[in-house]
Order: sequence, then C-alpha cells, then structure tokens
Amino acid sequence: MKRRGRPRAYDPEEALQRAMHAFWKSGYAGTSLDEIAAATGMNRPSLRAAFGDKHDLYLKVLGAYWDAKFEMMREALEGGTLREALMRAYEASLSLYFFGEGWAHGCLVVGTAITEAPEDAEIRQMVSEGFQTLDVYFEARFRLAQRAGELEDGADVDALAFLASATMHTIAIRARAGTSRERLEELARRAVDVICG
Repeated sequence: MKRRGRPRAYDPEEALQRAMHAFWKSGYAGTSLDEIAAATGMNRPSLRAAFGDKHDLYLKVLGAYWDAKFEMMREALEGGTLREALMRAYEASLSLYFFGEGWAHGCLVVGTAITEAPEDAEIRQMVSEGFQTLDVYFEARFRLAQRAGELEDGADVDALAFLASATMHTIAIRARAGTSRERLEELARRAVDVICG
C-alpha cells in the first residue's frame, strides 16, 4: 500500500541532536531560530511543524539530554565497588562534557538551563526533577554500598549522595569554564577519596 504525502526529509532524532548542539553552544536565549534552522537543515515552518516553537524544542532537547544522562548514570553506577562506580560515573560525565572538537561543552543543563530556570517554570521543573533523579541514583548506590559493608552503618547516605551530585555539577561548571579534563579527573579522584573515606 502506498503511503500518502511526501516522505520526511529529516531524521527527527538527528534534528533534535543538532538542535541540542546549537543550544549547548549558545544557550537558550542566545540561540536564534535561524541558527537552529541552519544547524538542523530545516526551515522555520518545518521546525515548527516537527517540534513546536523554540521553547517547545528546547524542552524536548532537555528531555532527550536527561534521558541520555540517566541511562549513562544507571550503567556507570552498576557493579564493582563504590569507588569504582563513582569514578565510572564521573568519567562518563567527563566524556559527555568534552565530546567533539574545539571547546568543552560541559553539562547542557548546568550550562544553559540554570540561567532560564528562575523565570521559566517548565524549565525550572525539568531541572529540579532531573537533579532529584540523579540524587536518587547516587543515594541508591550508597545504600547498596552500605549493605555490602563498604560504608559504616551510621554513614549519612543522603549527605553523601548530595555531595556526589554536587561534585558532578562542579565538574560540569569547571569544564565549561575551561578547566582541563586531566585536572577534572584529578578533582573527581580526590572527591571520591573524601566520599569513600
């Protein structure tokens, strides 16, 4: 049976990734629709038809980024000792923050969404829920380590999870600000030493 209409001239996932990179480089406010159109190879009407307005597109980009980040964190925190799992999580994050050529991207959320969150309730909610999810992942890993005897019974798991998340945010900020990957790897190792005692 023949399908009606013309076939799509774009790959939605690829277009979303290209839009993500445009936002990642210049932020939400600093990225124009013309720049997004150029990055995706789509004209404005096609962009709107596929993704809605600029705000809708940015929310889709944030959602896709969080999905990828959560999957990466789940995989990194599985198995091995607590120390090994934390270092895998930080190394995976560094690979994300330093991907590609030319400049360190840092974290899309920390680098672009934080500035929009105070004035935009939808972005603020996505940022907050994403951070809470990361905290839950870290907390679950610390509780597992506690049951395995890697942490003392009286260890403050909530505080350790918060510290582990905060370390990840610090790494993201410093990556965006130009700190070398090598120095950030060392920062991660020292943080893990403190966290694991």
